[in-house]
Amino acid sequence: MNKLDAVPFTIKDEIASRARMGLIALATDHVIEHELGFLMQDIKGAQLYTTKVPMESCVTPETLSAMNSRLTSAARTLLPGNTFDVVGYGCTSASVVIGEEEVMHSIHAACPGVKITTPITACLAALETFNAKTICLLTPYIEDVNVLIREYFEARGIDVAVCATFAEINDNRAGMITPESIRDAVTNIFSAVDADLIFISCTSLRAAQLVPELESILMSNVTTSNHALAWHMLRLAGIDDKMPEKGKLFSSQIKANI
Repeated sequence: MNKLDAVPFTIKDEIASRARMGLIALATDHVIEHELGFLMQDIKGAQLYTTKVPMESCVTPETLSAMNSRLTSAARTLLPGNTFDVVGYGCTSASVVIGEEEVMHSIHAACPGVKITTPITACLAALETFNAKTICLLTPYIEDVNVLIREYFEARGIDVAVCATFAEINDNRAGMITPESIRDAVTNIFSAVDADLIFISCTSLRAAQLVPELESILMSNVTTSNHALAWHMLRLAGIDDKMPEKGKLFSSQIKANI
C-alpha cells in the first residue's frame, strides 16, 4: 500500500473566536448546561466547554466539602493543551462550604493564571453592580447548608431579609423542581419584602428564564446561580454584549473585581 500524503488544510478558531470558557459542572447537575447554553446562545464566537466533577446526590456540608479534592483533576480534563479566558465552577453551596479562594486555588493548579468564578462569586459581583445590600434568598437546600449560605452573605455585609427553601437534599430531585414552583415561591414569599435583590440559589434550579418575568412582577433586581454565573463568565472573558431581554444584570457591566 502506498503511503498517503497529508491533505492540505487551514486552521481557524471560529467557534471560540471571542471567548473560550470552561465550566466544571457537578456530575449530579441536570440543569446548568441547559441554562448556560440558553443564556449564551446568541453570542457568536463565545463557546462553553464543560467537564464534570464527581458529586454525591445528597447535598450536605460533608459531600460538598469532599469535592475540593477532585477539582484539580476535573479541571485538567478541560480541553487539555488549550488555554481559557475564564473557568466557572458550577456549585453555589460548595463554593461557600469550601471557600471561593480554595476553589480558585484548586482550579489554578490545573489552569494557572486563568480567571475563575463561581455562582457565589458572581452573585457578589451582581450585588456590587446593583449596589445591593439586602437580599431575599430562595434555595433547595437543607438547613445545615442554608445556614452556611446566610452566614456567608452576612459576613460580607449583605443582609438576608428573608430566606425560603424547598428543603430537598437530593440533587437529582432538585433539578426536577418545576419553574412554576419556583415562580410561585418567589412571588408568594418575597412580594411584600423590601430587598435590593432576589437571589435564587443553586445551579440545579430551573430559574434563569424566569428572571425577566420576576423582575417585572416584583419590580426588583433578580438573579439566579446560573444567571449570575453566565453573566460573570461573559464579562470576565471580555464579552460586554448587552442583552436586556435576559434581565437587568445582562445590561450591566462589572463595577468591581470580586
